[in-house]
Amino acid sequence: MSTTANQVRTIIPTVDLRAQYDAIREEIQAALREVFDSQQFILGPQVQALEEELARYCGAKFAVGAASGTDALILALRAAGISPGDEVLVPSFTYIATAESVSLLGARPVFVDIQPDTFTLDPAKLESKITSRTRAIVPVHLYGQPADLDPILQIAGKHELKVIEDNAQAIGATYKGKRTGSLGDLGCLSFYPTKNLGAYGDGGMVLTDSEELSKRLRSLRSHGESRKYFSEEQGWNSRLDEMQAAILRVKLRHLDAWNAARRANAARYDVLLASVPGVATPRVAPGADHVFHQYTIRVPRRDSVQKALAGQGIATTVYYPTPVHLQPIYSSLGYHEGDLPASERACREVLSLPMYAELSRAQIERVAAAIKCALQ
Repeated sequence: MSTTANQVRTIIPTVDLRAQYDAIREEIQAALREVFDSQQFILGPQVQALEEELARYCGAKFAVGAASGTDALILALRAAGISPGDEVLVPSFTYIATAESVSLLGARPVFVDIQPDTFTLDPAKLESKITSRTRAIVPVHLYGQPADLDPILQIAGKHELKVIEDNAQAIGATYKGKRTGSLGDLGCLSFYPTKNLGAYGDGGMVLTDSEELSKRLRSLRSHGESRKYFSEEQGWNSRLDEMQAAILRVKLRHLDAWNAARRANAARYDVLLASVPGVATPRVAPGADHVFHQYTIRVPRRDSVQKALAGQGIATTVYYPTPVHLQPIYSSLGYHEGDLPASERACREVLSLPMYAELSRAQIERVAAAIKCALQ
């Protein structure tokens, strides 16, 4: 059998959860046995310990577990006082959940374009979008790259707006020495399984330095109860369970090493792709520490390149093919093609390559070689 045939048979996935699990299998199984032996499954000691550990890790005073990353966003927006008729500034180049969390509360997402080189919210585009109804800004730390928070926080302070960080993809990243998720009024984490810190199911967390906000978050996630069977406002069930918390506590011990491995893998990609005409590798912004949840390039003829890589057994993903302002769900808001050109161009050009801590040097070399071949 030829080398090419052997390579096609050996798939390189975009993420390899099996490889991660195999390395920590005994730790995970021991943690789950502890939960089963305790017979506590909802908001027990594992959740409390995880909240304390993540608050300490991220540099926040309080952390409140939630059922998912989307719920974390909704809880944060609710706790920040967002209500029907309000406006919230969000990027369009992001996952739908960022904007959806706003509209689910009856508020209006107002879409802002991105910086082309970092894919994050462009602070220079913010003030023109602010109206008398604007209440908050939600910067997204996309792909593991921190948004440019200093000017965002300055604008928010000037206009008395809340800043809610969507830190779903960037746990462990830093901005000017501080962990993302801890710099705004509230920060939101997602523990979707493929995240840098992923559960074996859904889970989320909200970070804040405000004791008042933390108390409201805890009430909202449990049917608005201030004490058992006494509800003061409309909440819902958004409780992180003990099994996921136990798993996440194990994984948190490895997170810094995994993020370091991701950065090393990104550096290898950078070197191998530097001379490939037309390929733009990720730019790490000054003062930022990128954790490479995704290694996302810009590439000409993106769809044909993706197809060529698939033919070589290399999985890739487009995050994201359609900007949120052009999604059918938001057609009533009146946005059109051309309104946010940087976001729209990114959707045509981005391609996320395989990226995980266990990715081997040989796999990275194979991916880079396949890209060079596809563009010849």
